[in-house]
Amino acid sequence: MDAHEPARRPYLPPPYPPPPERSAEVRRRFAEEARSERPDLSALCLLIGAEADGSLDEDGIDAAQLELDRLTGQLPFRPGGPLAWAEALRRVLGGRHGFAGSAGDYEKLESSLLHEVLRRRRGLPILLSVVWMEVARRAGAPVYGVALPGHFVVGFGAAEERVLVDPFDGGRVLSGTDAELLVVGATGAPLESSMLVPAAPLQVVQRILNNVRAWASARPERSDVALWAVELSLLLPSHPARLRYERAQVLVQRGEFAEGATELEAYADLVSVVDPHTEERARAQAREARALLN
Repeated sequence: MDAHEPARRPYLPPPYPPPPERSAEVRRRFAEEARSERPDLSALCLLIGAEADGSLDEDGIDAAQLELDRLTGQLPFRPGGPLAWAEALRRVLGGRHGFAGSAGDYEKLESSLLHEVLRRRRGLPILLSVVWMEVARRAGAPVYGVALPGHFVVGFGAAEERVLVDPFDGGRVLSGTDAELLVVGATGAPLESSMLVPAAPLQVVQRILNNVRAWASARPERSDVALWAVELSLLLPSHPARLRYERAQVLVQRGEFAEGATELEAYADLVSVVDPHTEERARAQAREARALLN
């Protein structure tokens, strides 16, 4: 290679990860936003995007927020009650702009990244729901996310007048039977009122990261994605201790045996009082990881 020719980085399927200094800044801001009094859902989703996609710089983040503002500006002013809000969002987002999803979107990491969903008009149910919620919220609608098992939807209005819509299906208004069928199809169990409780922003973010981790776990060659997804999950104020174990497994999978062993030992310390069997298994795995260094 010519001395003046820039070094080529190894090929990775898009999106490309950010450089370490950018990643550190993104994570600092993600942790700060997650611990704020009122976490901003769109900001957190865009920071997830910046951790996944090194091409998403500050201008790109600002452009995504402006796109949400632009879409909001196309809604009618205070259209009426919950059903009127639902229909207005369906006409603008599902109809005019074609936001929706399909089975193929589950195969794409971009379907979990808000800036890509805004660009492609395609995504997973939860990311399309984020678009619906953020546009509706800016317009003053009584909107919230509903984390049904296996399928995220959006609600408008209080319980006694609640209207549910499915952004994955272009914003189709759901009858009670429709919602019941979604839950039965995902779990085999009936719809319960507890499933309709509004999802807090950090619950939405954790579910998005769960989806990213599930996507990566099916693709061992993308352990880089699995690692940043679990590390962002660990930055949330409340998270299951088992994420430490998951991070350790990913590190060992990536050949980072010493750090993986250290994480396994830390996890063993966490569970030692409540689950001695799991503690011993984690310590045995740590010993195995350290043995791979020799």
